[in-house]
Formats: sequence, C-alpha cells, structure tokens
Amino acid sequence: MTTPPSLRADWVAIGVGACALALILAALGFQYLGGLSPCEMCHWQRWPYIAAAIVGLLGGGFLPRRYAVPVVMTTILLVAASGLIGLYQTGMQYHILQGPQACTVDHAYVLGSNMPVEARCDIPTWFFLGLAMPAWNAIFSFLIAGTAIFLLRNPDAQKS
Repeated sequence: MTTPPSLRADWVAIGVGACALALILAALGFQYLGGLSPCEMCHWQRWPYIAAAIVGLLGGGFLPRRYAVPVVMTTILLVAASGLIGLYQTGMQYHILQGPQACTVDHAYVLGSNMPVEARCDIPTWFFLGLAMPAWNAIFSFLIAGTAIFLLRNPDAQKS
C-alpha cells in the first residue's frame, strides 16, 4: 500500500501565503467598501496575516527549496496566531473571557467616511450565520493551518 502523495513544502507555503493575502484583502474590503470600522484587536489579527503573506509568498516562491520547511512552518504558525487572537476576541464578545481594558479605537480608520469614531473589541458589529467576524477569522485560520499540515503529511513533501 502506498502513501498518498503530498504537496511540496514550498508550494504549500505559497498557498498559505495566498490565503493569508486573500483574508487581508477581504478585511480591507469590509473596512473600506463595507464601512466597518475595525477595532484594535481586528488590527492585531491582521498583522500575522500580513507577515504570513510575505513569508509564504516570497519565502516559498523565491528562497531555495532547502528553506521550504521552515518557511511553511512559520507561515502556518502565523496564520494560526491570527486565529488564536480571533478566538480570544470571540471569547470576549461572548463574555467568556476578560479583554484588555483599553480595547477601543479613538479615531476612524476609513478616510473620508462617516464611520463611528469608536470601535469596541467586545461588541460584535457584523454577523454571518450567527457568528461575528473574529469567529470567522478563527475558523478560516484554523482551516488553512490544518489543511496545510494535512498537505504536508507525507515526509516526501519535505524533500527537494
């Protein structure tokens, strides 16, 4: 019985980086096109995605293949970190976890809009299928990280 083939680590890194970039673009779309003012924790969730997009796309695409495993593992960890922040914020919004006391934004991030001046981390502003944005961020982050780990399941994926 043969082990099913898996993808090379550099390809998985590029895929995870592309997913992270897509999620950043979606967040910016909700912000600039949808008029949703991001809170401080929303920005915290974006930074790991930005780093994952850079590391995954550039590292997976341009570094020699011998660096593919550290690149893909770093990219997976960054995406999972964003998911953990989203999970923490979801716990705050359901009043399960205590959040930072100063988790508000004192200025609007969308230039030229009539958005509210303050966006609080503990108050959800957008729902889809009963879940707020941080919960969806956690779901997508863990799906991306889990899929990447699944695609790397075969030790041959780590060979050049």
